[in-house]
Amino acid sequence: MHKLFSVTVAIILSLSGYTQVKYEPAETFAPGLYSNNGNTIRSANGAPGPAYWQNRADYNLQATIDTIKQQLTGYAIIRYTNNSPDSLQSLWLLLEQNLYKKGARSNFLFDQQPQEFTTGFEIDEVKIGQGATTTAANYIVTDTRMQIRLNKAVPAKSGTISIYIKYHYTIPGAFGGRTDYVRTKNGTIYEIAQWYPRMCVYDDLLGWNTHPFLGSGEFYCEYGNFDYSVTVPWNFIVAGAGELQNANEVLTKQQIERLATARNSDKTVMIRSAKEVTEATSRPVQKGTLTWRFKMNNTRDVAFGASPAFIWDAARVNLPQGKKCLAMSVYPVESDGTEAWSRSTEYLKASIEHFSEKWFVYPYPTAVNEAGIAAGMEYPGILFDGMNDKTKELYWVTAHEIGHNWFPMIVGSNERRHAWMDEGFNTFIGIYASDAFNKGEYAPKRDAEYAPDGGNPADEIRPWLSDTNAPSMMMPADVIPEKYRHPISYFKPAYGLYLLREYILGKDRFDYAFRRYIHNWAYKHPSPEDFFRTMDNEAGEDLSWFWRGWFYNNWALDQAVQQVAVAGNKATITIANNYKLVMPVVVQLTFNNGSTQRIELPVETWFQRTSYTFSVPVNAAVTAVTIDPDQVLPDANRENNVFKIK
Repeated sequence: MHKLFSVTVAIILSLSGYTQVKYEPAETFAPGLYSNNGNTIRSANGAPGPAYWQNRADYNLQATIDTIKQQLTGYAIIRYTNNSPDSLQSLWLLLEQNLYKKGARSNFLFDQQPQEFTTGFEIDEVKIGQGATTTAANYIVTDTRMQIRLNKAVPAKSGTISIYIKYHYTIPGAFGGRTDYVRTKNGTIYEIAQWYPRMCVYDDLLGWNTHPFLGSGEFYCEYGNFDYSVTVPWNFIVAGAGELQNANEVLTKQQIERLATARNSDKTVMIRSAKEVTEATSRPVQKGTLTWRFKMNNTRDVAFGASPAFIWDAARVNLPQGKKCLAMSVYPVESDGTEAWSRSTEYLKASIEHFSEKWFVYPYPTAVNEAGIAAGMEYPGILFDGMNDKTKELYWVTAHEIGHNWFPMIVGSNERRHAWMDEGFNTFIGIYASDAFNKGEYAPKRDAEYAPDGGNPADEIRPWLSDTNAPSMMMPADVIPEKYRHPISYFKPAYGLYLLREYILGKDRFDYAFRRYIHNWAYKHPSPEDFFRTMDNEAGEDLSWFWRGWFYNNWALDQAVQQVAVAGNKATITIANNYKLVMPVVVQLTFNNGSTQRIELPVETWFQRTSYTFSVPVNAAVTAVTIDPDQVLPDANRENNVFKIK
């Protein structure tokens, strides 16, 4: 009857979505997962090789915001260094504001067509400087890319070129998504991102990475130093990534003193209060414009927020080895309150301290949480979060968006091709940040959409493993349909890492290997294979079966207890692996006296077989045998996980 019941359930599950595919060890454990051998650029152990190279882009940027025309006028000087072994006869840049133009390729990604547009980047002048010569550039614009065609190639191995671009564009309103403006009680908030022409990455994997910006896939950027200025009306506060260079010109004496206090305070210090927002004396001048200057080194991007409506507060962040930085929040009076943004800096500070202690030290002098309508977007050193967020939602989005400073701001993966390498990794580290914050005030955090209020993620992932239309995590970000974007790019990779840490490798081995990956690839460009190789090598485990089943494919798992026979003081148990995904096994025996006994079997159990029979000595009557007793695994059919004995 037990076997008949199991078969019946298996048929029902198959009809409801699970395609029952017989497990074949030769497929799951097949060799050849890695497409290339290690080389001098990318080592077989997953680390950068001795000949690893990476190009560099340093930026000097100037921006002026016209609050009447809602227009940004900019001037960019880019110094590009070609460290590659190839001479470059042309250069590619990203013009991401062209996303908002009529006819943009992004308009055809989704079924619902956009209804609001801008004219995108309007290029006024492009010049190039090579040596002592500066000339007009020969360039073309195609959608969100610009190609500059050179008469003289940029030499290999440290050749340099300077690019000078004058431009302007209309700032998109609420339809901007990641960059926008919104009116509030005390003035307009501008969230300014993707605001300058930016170099495409040239790497050893694809050469020029010229994937157009379609809005779903995010970014892939070169590292460099940024020196930028923002000119706005006198009554504005500018919250910029990096460190403010001219506080004496744009802040009052009292604000400078309060910032100094905040740098030595674990409690949040008010820099500009709600009352002061409407007081002209909270600005050093009362007419004209002010230019705010910032610097940020060894970063891949900069963004900023600007508004006359900002309340501003700050607190010290305590980092390992006695290092410090400053956490700050800016938000309108509508967002004020202890249930809302008054705790933003507390959340930001705690998250940075946790991630720095656990994984890698936060490298930048400041971090800013800015309230607006972008509602959850990350840039190095600055976050755009929802002005209406409160309590646990505000904590979770703050922790998640600042977590992106580790993935992909420090570990610079290619988000347009591999969204899981930033969204999934970051969702994973957020689990432990929530557990740690304020003695678990907002814990447990698993996945806000699919495992709300700490629900079991093993149960929540199963529908996606049963969906035969669900894509692989390895699909490029823009190719993953919106229905699957969150479960495949956020939830599944995060849960996969959770399984690796808590079930397959254990905390110590996982943490050591994961830290090595972060350390090895900080400010560099890892590929998925680099991550897989690092974890294999540093954890001392061939995990190709896991990478193949969980990451490259969307395979389902079904482990079962097929038969239990008890004779005297011995229980003979037969277990099976029915579907393509495999896992190590935990089997629990329950006895009539209420006690239990567990047996752990390694993944090698499934190397040569689809079922396995083993014997266990027992000293009491066995009442049940359960596989995966803690329900950690996303088992497709829990009904065959328990074999009860009368």
